[in-house]
Formats: sequence, structure tokens, C-alpha cells
Amino acid sequence: MIQVAIVDDHQIVRTGFRELLSEDSKISIAFEAASGDEALDKLRTAQCDVLLLDISLPGKSGVDVLRTVRQRHPDIKVLILSGFPEESYALAMIRNGANGYLCKDCDREELLRAIHMVSTGRRYVSPRTAELLADEMSGERSGVLHETLSDRELQVFLRLARGESVSDIAAQLHLSVKTISTYRSRVTEKLNVASNAELATYALRHGLITE
Repeated sequence: MIQVAIVDDHQIVRTGFRELLSEDSKISIAFEAASGDEALDKLRTAQCDVLLLDISLPGKSGVDVLRTVRQRHPDIKVLILSGFPEESYALAMIRNGANGYLCKDCDREELLRAIHMVSTGRRYVSPRTAELLADEMSGERSGVLHETLSDRELQVFLRLARGESVSDIAAQLHLSVKTISTYRSRVTEKLNVASNAELATYALRHGLITE
């Protein structure tokens, strides 16, 4: 039996996925969570094999949760199930430890196939993500700059782009203001921008945040 947890801030989405997964006799729902903090709290005691994780969550984002899960629960497989298209996040999330990436509009068969695949330790790459990887390897697609960010840099970047201050980010991530400032400097250098406003513009242009 594959124990699956569903992390999404919309109850109707969680209900839909729960009903869909209930049709597979080899899958059991470990728990549901409406936020990143709730998910991490439940992972302390719940048995979970595959975490279905949204990116846009209140408080800790899916990027934050992914990083923590990789540190605290390395055996748990993380399948990103996002409203953002593959072009926005798929390669960055896989490079930072996700076992697979799917858009929420995927069909039932693809979702079940992905869950079963990642539960065995393999990565699931959707046809679109595979195309992006192939284009990059062949030189037909230039990797976008944010895909070069480390998981921590991506965390800080997205929070800055959403308008959070350095001190607020430091408090949320339990790091010093100096450390967050260092990460901010690395991010602005890698993305070739000079201000938080330009960071936000970059994030909007690449579909990483919504207005």
C-alpha cells in the first residue's frame, strides 16, 4: 500500500484528489494538509511514502516544504502537483530534489502512474518536462536564470518577489538578517537584476508568481 499525503490550500482540490486516488486499491491517504506548516507538523508522526505538494501555499511555500522534507525525511518521495506550467518550475523543482512534477490539469491515469513510479524510487517526468530537458540538452533551449538557483536561493528569491522584507524572511526561515542579505545578493547577481522590484518583475515575467 502506498501512503499518499495531499498538501493543497484549497479544500475542493484536496477532496477531488482524494476521491480520485480512492479508486486505486494500492493507494491509501496518509493525511491532508492545507498549509506547508501543517504538512510538516503531520509528517512528524504520520507514515507517508509520497507527498503530493502544491507550490502556492500560505506561510511556507511548496519550495520551503520541499527543502525541509529533503533534510528531515529523505525517504519520502515528493511529487509536485502545481497550477504553474512546467516551463515555470518543473526543472528547478526537480533539480532541487522533487521526484516529479505534474500540472493540476493532468488526467487521472497520468497522476496514478506518477505516484506509482516515484513510490519505487524513480523520477516521473511528464512529456512536456521531458521535452524541456531534451531541448536544453540539445542547445535548443537556453536554461532560464532562476533554474540555476539553489533551493535556499529559490526560497529567498520567491519571498522577496512577493514583497517580503529581509527581516521577515529571516524570521520565517530562522536565519540571520545577514545571511538572508547574502542570499539576496547572490540571487540578484545570478538573475542580473538590481532591486526587489526587478526581482518581482522577473518572477511575474516567468510565471513564478501571480499578480
